Amino acid sequence: MLSNIGFPGLILILVLALIVFGPKKLPEIGRAFGQTLREFKKSTRELTSDVMEELEDNDKKKTIK
Repeated sequence: MLSNIGFPGLILILVLALIVFGPKKLPEIGRAFGQTLREFKKSTRELTSDVMEELEDNDKKKTIK
């Protein structure tokens, strides 16, 4: 989805965000977005590792029986 935007589209989005939120709020919004994205990635990694551990445990149980 984002690959279809292109450079001119990104500039347009940034200009609109600057107009709507103003120059003082934009860094705060960017920081909050970055923190949210970081937490989402961390949660995704944890969930993936939990699922992989469960699959490995199930494989070990099947091998033992």
